[in-house]
Amino acid sequence: MTEHRHDTHPEIVKRLKRAEGHLKSVIAMIESGRPCLDIAQQLQAVEKAIANAKRTLIQDHLDHCLDDAVGPLGGDQRRTIDEFKTITKYL
Repeated sequence: MTEHRHDTHPEIVKRLKRAEGHLKSVIAMIESGRPCLDIAQQLQAVEKAIANAKRTLIQDHLDHCLDDAVGPLGGDQRRTIDEFKTITKYL
């Protein structure tokens, strides 16, 4: 398998490490009997960090790999691909 890297990968790693830290905090909070509201807030931070990392990875993939896969396109086809990439930002 060949190495596959994009400029956004270091930022994605930072986000995932942040999520990892939040998750460790959540585990410690549960083990120490912290209030559920505090735990829920930390879980929300974990979910948000992971969702942001996933969104960035997918958008980066679409922006780079999809263009490479389909190659040069005519105007209408290019517009369709560009619209597809734009609409996926709302997922």
